[in-house]
Amino acid sequence: MQFLKLRALLEAILPANPFYARKLSSLGAAPALTSLVDYFHRVPMTSRHELVRDRLDHPPYGTNLTFPLESYTRCHQTSGTTTVPIRWLDTPESWSHIVGNWVQILGAADVTARDRFFFAFSFGPFLGFWSALEAVQRLGCFCFAGGSMTSLARLQAILDNRITVLCCTPTYAQHLGEVARDRKIDLSRSNVRLLVVAGEGGGSIPATRARLEHLWPGATVFDHHGMTEVGPVTYQCPARPGVLHVLESAYLPEVVAPQTFTPVSPGQTGELVLTTLDRIGSPLLRYRTGDLVKPRESSICTCGRHELALEGGILGRSDDMVVVRGVNVYPSLVEEIVRACPDVTEYRVHLDCRNAMIELSLEVEPRTDCPTLATLQDRLEQSFQSSLNLRVPVRLLPPGSLPRFEMKAMRWVRIEG
Repeated sequence: MQFLKLRALLEAILPANPFYARKLSSLGAAPALTSLVDYFHRVPMTSRHELVRDRLDHPPYGTNLTFPLESYTRCHQTSGTTTVPIRWLDTPESWSHIVGNWVQILGAADVTARDRFFFAFSFGPFLGFWSALEAVQRLGCFCFAGGSMTSLARLQAILDNRITVLCCTPTYAQHLGEVARDRKIDLSRSNVRLLVVAGEGGGSIPATRARLEHLWPGATVFDHHGMTEVGPVTYQCPARPGVLHVLESAYLPEVVAPQTFTPVSPGQTGELVLTTLDRIGSPLLRYRTGDLVKPRESSICTCGRHELALEGGILGRSDDMVVVRGVNVYPSLVEEIVRACPDVTEYRVHLDCRNAMIELSLEVEPRTDCPTLATLQDRLEQSFQSSLNLRVPVRLLPPGSLPRFEMKAMRWVRIEG
């Protein structure tokens, strides 16, 4: 099925799509591929840098458009957290495929038309919120879009409207739970049974999942990940929390070594590379997502699915991993260590890059009612020492002093020379 979709995609975009017509000019119009392996060998990868450069050279949308401009009815934009934001256009057909992918994800989460959804974020140009909302509407669920509301107002709306599914980032789900705890709002009275989280890797980190499920009694965490330029990509394995499956009906995935671009073996960490099989209007061929993942051995999963399984979800980004005194440090591992300590409310990481050797330190905000405040600093420093064999200085800050995030959390701060 993937091979047939791939051939149809290439026939549709070559030579109609100017971006890929230039990029693949040496292959000729719609190259005659013999297999998926042939595709991997002959078609070069696409980088985010190429897309940014194309958009800057051909404003406002770039040239990765297969059809005339009047064919496109949706415009979304990447967050721009790692580079210049990219505007992404979709035709009605491409958008319908994206919403359909979300419907598959919700099906894996055992969502039914009886569920009542609350979307705890402001609806901006980011694709994920809109596609999730339309998928829920396609299923016939009750929807409450909670943009521009305070956290307290959102909590009240969740209770008043008998919400069963909360959609937000892991960080914001934790923040809402902490606001409820501080305001003496008993969330065990809520009907929330599912926390659908995305935007950060925390949903597949055991300590973060445990923290969220403690703050939201009776609810379970369901992780997912995607991106504006690709769409919804993965969903949590129904049988194995902490494992994400790739929607292989919509994507052709690869996992490669970031330096050599050669396939990695199961159990090794590599970069996720995706080809969008259904997004013909604005396609991506062998797109380097920058997401670091660890593929499991190819086999039928415990849940009965055969799609690519990623152990631990999204481990980090290839541009986020730092080497501190010879140790590879990923943001997901730092979060796992911090979230394993229930007395920490929020944290921030500092990377001092002014000298030849990068130094890592931590600022931590304790709970207001932290019963072991006197030993918190030492316990965290010992946890980093035992987990990473690194000395990581920890500084305690007054409660409420670190920023809170509704969208992607910005917890890592680089100090340059």
